[in-house]
Amino acid sequence: MTAAFEAFALGDVRERQRASGQQSLEFLRRDDMSAGIYVLAKGANDTQSPHTEDELYYVVSGRARFKAGDADREVSPGDTLFVAAELPHRFHSIEEDLVLLVVFAPA
Repeated sequence: MTAAFEAFALGDVRERQRASGQQSLEFLRRDDMSAGIYVLAKGANDTQSPHTEDELYYVVSGRARFKAGDADREVSPGDTLFVAAELPHRFHSIEEDLVLLVVFAPA
């Protein structure tokens, strides 16, 4: 049985992500959604491919540009981005290390 409530401290999630050696770490998975942290270093190349799920990004820290379909915009802390399933998208021109909370629905 899954917990009805869970809390996650950003510092703990970031430490787990760092220890994994990966750019991303999924820290929550349920039938209808999943959540993770995605980190791109300054100057990094975001090589992700379109996903089969709708996706929501919340910019925790950092500055970059984000391209989704024909749209291209600056992103900074506090921005929230929705990307529909299958839409090509990526972060680019990363000026400061980028820390993103990402939610997929369904998981």
